[in-house]
Amino acid sequence: MVFTHIAEQSDCEGLLKNIQMRRKIEHRITLRKLVMFFALLTLFGIIYFGYFCSDNRCSLSYNPKPAIYSEWTVMNLLSTNITDFKSAKDTGTGVSYNDMQSENQLRFDMNAHDVMVFLHIQKTGGTSFGRHLVQDLDLQRPCTCQRKRKLCYCFRPSRNENWLFSRYSTGWKCGLHADFTELTGCVDSELDKNEGKSIKRRYFYLTLLRDPVSRYLSEYKHVQRGATWRMSRHWCGGHPASLEELPKCYNGTFWTDVTLNSFADCPYNLAANRQTRMLADLSLIGCYNSSYMNQEERNRVMLASAKRNLLSIAFFGLTEFQKLNQYIFEETFNLRFAVTFTQHNTTLSAVYKSLLNDEELEKVKRINALDIELYNFAKHYLFRRFEKLRAKNPNFKERWAHLGQLPSQTAFDWEKEVETEAADNEVNYT
Repeated sequence: MVFTHIAEQSDCEGLLKNIQMRRKIEHRITLRKLVMFFALLTLFGIIYFGYFCSDNRCSLSYNPKPAIYSEWTVMNLLSTNITDFKSAKDTGTGVSYNDMQSENQLRFDMNAHDVMVFLHIQKTGGTSFGRHLVQDLDLQRPCTCQRKRKLCYCFRPSRNENWLFSRYSTGWKCGLHADFTELTGCVDSELDKNEGKSIKRRYFYLTLLRDPVSRYLSEYKHVQRGATWRMSRHWCGGHPASLEELPKCYNGTFWTDVTLNSFADCPYNLAANRQTRMLADLSLIGCYNSSYMNQEERNRVMLASAKRNLLSIAFFGLTEFQKLNQYIFEETFNLRFAVTFTQHNTTLSAVYKSLLNDEELEKVKRINALDIELYNFAKHYLFRRFEKLRAKNPNFKERWAHLGQLPSQTAFDWEKEVETEAADNEVNYT
């Protein structure tokens, strides 16, 4: 018995010794793993801070700001070969022009749940184009318009759902002259609210661009006449731009006494490069927070985003080429206008431009450099699209000669409207 207990005790002591030895070994292994982990972490940190992290982001004085989009997203946008861009599936801009040309099932279908969204940039001829959309399209069920409200009901042939989201069909539901950032974050919910139900829709974005110098001077003269667009919300990142981010350029209600130099010298005047800003995804640049990134990087990202979005939307036109705009729109959407678009080559801005001296003209060009590059980019693609459409149509000459010659089905006609401050501020957010 005694020997049995001694043997059991010896076995227990041996077992305990083995357990202790294993624990010591496991502890050493754990320590080695931790040492290796921290060594690798230190090495990774040295490489990251030394080679990949920008100076302003990794300096000791850096004040971190909430990232709305990752740096990878921005760099991916800048590295994308825009000339080879084919589809809008990942851009949030709805169905693209190239999508519509390559796939029949992506053509606009008014009987389904497709919606045209007009991004109306100030002083680009958007008022005339917007009226063409509600008044002059040859439709199975034409829009019905009300003179006093300057608003039209543009419903689908078989049901009372909107196929058009624009100033003259729905009002400024997403804000006065809402930009790309505002529209893409707002249209769907506003239509759901308006129609009382949630529907999966396809969106076809439209916009017009204009020669940047002419557009800028037109906006300047418009401001002199009393326009301010002060009711614009500039919504981005879940909130409107603050007064700290976007201070006013003038005191009082209007800026009617402004000179061209004062108009151009205000750094917060959104007239400069307006077309680029309104087409870009402003979330990529920290919205209206100018300290989010330096000005050079901000301009570079904003221009790249505007170019990409321009090719991602279903249609864009240029104010200086009305007939091309009409032909491309009609062929793209398989719809016909009952009138021919009018080309106005003599405008107030053209007259005023001829009175500028060389220094003033160069100043306007310099502060609109992004818009000038964007416009030239757009012009290249507009003509490229037109040539392809013309080559596809064996009856092009006859079609071109009779553009807009259809029996009009809409007798309604508004008087010629001069945009005033009062009209611009008739905003309906509900």
